Amino acid sequence: MWPTPLQLVIGFVTDFLDTLGVGSFATTTSMFKLGGVVADEDIPGTLNVGHAVPTFAEAIIFILVVNVEMTTLVLMIAAAVVGAWLGAGVVARWPRRRVQRGMGVLLFAAAAIIVARLTKNRPGRRRRPRPYGRAPGRGPRGNFVLGALMTLGIGLYAPCMILVSLLGMNATTAFPIMMGSCAFLMPAASIRFVRSGRYDLRAALGLHARGTPAAVIAGLVVKSLPVAAVNWLVVGVVVYTASAMLSSARSTGAPSAAPATKESA
Repeated sequence: MWPTPLQLVIGFVTDFLDTLGVGSFATTTSMFKLGGVVADEDIPGTLNVGHAVPTFAEAIIFILVVNVEMTTLVLMIAAAVVGAWLGAGVVARWPRRRVQRGMGVLLFAAAAIIVARLTKNRPGRRRRPRPYGRAPGRGPRGNFVLGALMTLGIGLYAPCMILVSLLGMNATTAFPIMMGSCAFLMPAASIRFVRSGRYDLRAALGLHARGTPAAVIAGLVVKSLPVAAVNWLVVGVVVYTASAMLSSARSTGAPSAAPATKESA
């Protein structure tokens, strides 16, 4: 069934901002939660399934226009894919209450990371950035963890930007790394969510249908916007959504087993 107008708007707005570096998971989660678009337990799967194609378009754009050492890029992407595959296998079996709790906690973490970026309060000593980067060990290990966390809906962009900064690499290098990581890990994670039925097909199609052209417009036409104000708005919405998730988890009561399959309308 064709997505609703609201689902199409969510796809366009979130992937447009995603291409500019704001990220799509926290914003999409907030819109899904506030609009009652997707059941809480199906949000992680819908995010990974729905944003896969738009993010692949973003990855192609930035891999072509940003210089990054190929070995670093391949290792970081591979590590994220393995982390996502293992993480999705766990999250797809979680009951509704546990998903709500996990997403609530990690959304608060995402908000804190965004604030850290905006205020430049990044841990670690400052090092002169390198345009291509050399991250043979710590980089892939860090991206493995981020790939696993992404399957629960925290998003990879902001944490990856901080990881790249800590590795002493040029900040622009983060774009092909984080978008390339997401482009390849989302299909891997999506397989497990689709098999378990833990996603909303209609909402995912809305992200696909409008997210892909939005990514192309943002990456090739708009290219840049004053996104700092948008990020602060995202922080406020994400904090509210995290609170709502934890409140819903408290009111859900004792955990119940999640259904093995789900009909998609």
